This record gives sequence, structure tokens and C-alpha cells, in this order.
Amino acid sequence: MSLEILDIAASPELKPAWRVLFDGYSTFYKRPLTDAVAERVWAWLMDPAHEVEGRLALVDGAAVGLAHFRRQPRLGFGEDMGYLDDLFVSPNARSCGIGRALIEHVREEGRARGWRTIRWTTADDNYRARALYDQLAVKATFNIYDLTIGDAA
Repeated sequence: MSLEILDIAASPELKPAWRVLFDGYSTFYKRPLTDAVAERVWAWLMDPAHEVEGRLALVDGAAVGLAHFRRQPRLGFGEDMGYLDDLFVSPNARSCGIGRALIEHVREEGRARGWRTIRWTTADDNYRARALYDQLAVKATFNIYDLTIGDAA
């Protein structure tokens, strides 16, 4: 097995493979991905001035996983940290170390940028992923709230 992790911005030809994975991620969280949202996220990933970055994991040339992450201020510490927004591995590639490799890649990116922390969230019932996360990180004690404002302009 040959694993390679690529910067999505440097690999625009992989957009169709990225879209399949992003669709899978969105479906897993029961949030259908519209073309408009996918195009907006893709534009962010291609824009070097935008804070969101992405990586694709390829096994033997086939895209099997994705990670979207960004810098986030950590105000109480006066420093930046990383936020791993999305992590997804294709069901047929799970238990092969792809998720771990993507997280480790983001960790190394963060280390190079001076981040001391990478944070992410997952669904409480995402037991399979949580088993991996529990090996790599410490579960925070915070609860997350979403305040709905309305439709974006």
C-alpha cells in the first residue's frame, strides 16, 4: 500500500475525487451537500488567501480520505491553534491507518506553524472514529452550542 497525502490547492485535478469524499462526509452527518456549498468550499480551498486548507489521502493513486483544517485563534492563551473541521475516510479504506495519517499530517503542519493544539469535534455516536481520537488526543470537557441566526446573505 502506497499512501500519499496531497495539498488539495496544489492538486485541482483531484476535484472530482474530493467531491466524492466530501459527499460521503456530508452524508455521514446527514447533511446533504449541495452543488453550491461544494463549489464554495472548493473555491475556499483553491484560494491561498482563505484560511481553510485541505489534504487528500491517496492510496495507490486513489483518493480515500480528506481533511479540511484552518488556523484558529486561542484567545485565552494568546496563540494560534489548528482546527480540524472535517475528517473523512472512505468506508472501504477504514482501519488501514488513513485517518491517523491525516491527523498526524495536520499535526505536523501545525507544529511547523507554531500551533501547540489541534482541536476537532465529532458526533457523540461516532464510536469508530472516537476510538481513534481517544488514542491520539484528550477529549475536551466542553459542550458545543449552535446559535442559528438565519439565512446567510
